[in-house]
Amino acid sequence: MPKFDKSTTELMKDFFAHIGLQGEKTFKRQELYDWFNKNYPDAKRSTLCCHLIKLSVNVSSRTNYSPRTDGSDDILYQIDTDTFRLYDKIKEGGIIAKSPEFVPDDTEKGQEFAYEKDLQNFLAKNLSVIEPDLKLYYDEENKKNGLEYPTDGRYIDILALDKNDNFVVIELKVSKGYEKVVGQLLRYKNWVRINMAEGRSVRGIIICKEITGDLLLACDGLDDIELFQYELFLKIHKKEIGNNSPKNRNR
Repeated sequence: MPKFDKSTTELMKDFFAHIGLQGEKTFKRQELYDWFNKNYPDAKRSTLCCHLIKLSVNVSSRTNYSPRTDGSDDILYQIDTDTFRLYDKIKEGGIIAKSPEFVPDDTEKGQEFAYEKDLQNFLAKNLSVIEPDLKLYYDEENKKNGLEYPTDGRYIDILALDKNDNFVVIELKVSKGYEKVVGQLLRYKNWVRINMAEGRSVRGIIICKEITGDLLLACDGLDDIELFQYELFLKIHKKEIGNNSPKNRNR
């Protein structure tokens, strides 16, 4: 049974009407949260975050939320992490651009991001290599799994549940793990604890190719954070094909 008389999308449209959203007028993410907290306090922030993605035409990950193909969900344009306005099809030329969060600064970062996506996809399908019975989180309400799970304009690499149904926040680094990743992980952990956990514990895991001394120092004393270092192995086995085998060639 629905929690409200209207869908979350329709309630968000009520908010747009309330603030007189039109033309170049913008609103901040927190304004939306504050309005819902006042009028619909049972609405989860994670749900609102997911709907902001679904309704924003230039956020590339919106496809994970199955926006309606008739264009009725093409409502917002995300200006930066926290700022939105109405989508103007004429102004934007009908071109759906990439989300600001995913535009690489240079070629090297773009290549590294692609490689990190490979690692991310592999681990999401094989979480047991990290910990037995670890499984990818699935948000039933928003029909969204824990891969790149949104948290107020930023994204958890992998959000999982352990065998006790407690949350595990996993951050990936394809190269060296520097100490700044700890700050990112702590932010995500606290966001999940405040907005989703409902009494369940939340711990973090950092997985990187090389663990630096600074990262070890930054994590010292943080009992709810674990560090993992991954290694890749490649084995090549030659297969003989028909008459090209050495045995046949020597006849």
